[in-house]
Amino acid sequence: MLNLQGKHIHLRALEPSDLDFLYELENNTDIWEISGTTTPYSKHVLKQYLDNAHRDIYDVKQLRLCIATTDKVVGFIDLFDFDPQNKRAGVGIVVLEHKDRNKGIGAEALSLLCDYVFKVLGLRQLYANVMEENLASLHLFKKMGFIAVGLKKDWIFSNGTFKNEILLQKITVSCI
Repeated sequence: MLNLQGKHIHLRALEPSDLDFLYELENNTDIWEISGTTTPYSKHVLKQYLDNAHRDIYDVKQLRLCIATTDKVVGFIDLFDFDPQNKRAGVGIVVLEHKDRNKGIGAEALSLLCDYVFKVLGLRQLYANVMEENLASLHLFKKMGFIAVGLKKDWIFSNGTFKNEILLQKITVSCI
């Protein structure tokens, strides 16, 4: 039996009550660089997104889960480019507040997600794209068993300059 409950956090599906948190996160310009966002989102558009968040990963090829403590949502962990044929998906993670970072939340969330994708979805690999200058994220993914396999030169254009992005993979030896 899979458990999306960790020692300090749990992963759960999005709820209508997450609208304000989603609005705050998606409109936080500090994370637009990593999310590829270029324009603000309205609450109306985000409500429509939440209304459709229940759709099956095999249909929409993505899944967003809340990273929650006992009393609040602190971030999201996403699967994207879900490819069941080739048994892989991309993963992204964000913890909104700086005060909640570097406390093991990301590692616990990533560990729970890896268990889910490898044991339930039967994937063979996950990959992540991390900007070269994002040392905290690079440390997190490497700590969780991801290996840097490539460098995408001048991949992200931000604040008038091009930045490199590192491709990391985690490949499991067994697959369903």
